[in-house]
Amino acid sequence: MIAFILRRLAQAVGVLLAVGFIAFSLFTYIGDPINAMVGQDTSMEDRQELRKKLGLDDPAPLQFVRFIGNAATGRFGLSYRTSDPVGRLILEKLPATLELSFCAALFAVGAGVPLGVYTGLYPRHWTSRALQAVSLVGISLPTFLIGIMLILFFAVILNVLPSFGRGDTVTFGWWTSGFFTWSGLKALILPSITLGLFQLTLIMRLVRSEMLEVMRTDYIKFARARGLSNRAINFGHALKNTLVPVITITGLQLGAIIAFAIVTETVFAWPGMGQLFVQSVQFADIPVMAAYLLLVSLFFVVINMIVDLLYFVVDPRLRGLGAAAAGRH
Repeated sequence: MIAFILRRLAQAVGVLLAVGFIAFSLFTYIGDPINAMVGQDTSMEDRQELRKKLGLDDPAPLQFVRFIGNAATGRFGLSYRTSDPVGRLILEKLPATLELSFCAALFAVGAGVPLGVYTGLYPRHWTSRALQAVSLVGISLPTFLIGIMLILFFAVILNVLPSFGRGDTVTFGWWTSGFFTWSGLKALILPSITLGLFQLTLIMRLVRSEMLEVMRTDYIKFARARGLSNRAINFGHALKNTLVPVITITGLQLGAIIAFAIVTETVFAWPGMGQLFVQSVQFADIPVMAAYLLLVSLFFVVINMIVDLLYFVVDPRLRGLGAAAAGRH
């Protein structure tokens, strides 16, 4: 187990270094940062002095090592657009994105798994067929169109939910939360459904297909022959054996929710990292883009490590393989 964790940590460091190199390349090969930081009337001497002060005349490997060292301590330089520290901009936007992603993931997993179990256990029932048909909406329609339709129905026609913004928030240190105000909770509903609908349908269909396959296996038939109750068979045996692929897909989708919240945040004017990234692209704000890239890759790496560790919890075969490998050594 410890060897597995150390191996995964080494792989994670390698992935982060590769992403760090891509982010560093943004600084080095896309435009001249000096032109973005100074005005047109700045003299060549002043430009050269600033270039030397920032270390841009140093060899590329030395600049890369310095960039990784600064990124590891949360220092990503100054924004070209606002001249504020990038780390502070990210921290200001991070709570909004994480709260939105958490609610979207909760909606996707909380509804997707039960619906998948139900449609897997009763595949011929009319409600299962209806859920399958409705799930095509979540798979087929693009996210921005779903968001616009929800805004039209719930905000414009019914006028029961807000169409943009985060509502009132409560501040705890550097963290601002909308969980503790009524307007903040109402503002979370439509963006969370928009962001989580695709993942919900994906999880539902995956759980359904796994349940259908597991229910046809011999050990389920033997369990019925032993007289076990339907509840014990469905949830104690069948559902447990569908969890490994479900955990894999769910983990990857959680990373995707954080990374691709850009569209949802743009549609609902949600003040998160996605909106910050879109503004950075418009102004070619390379430091913010690089910080966003590194942060999202860190989320993916951490989530994948958690998924790998969960394998050991839900799949006894992996624990057996780990023990056998340790015995050989």
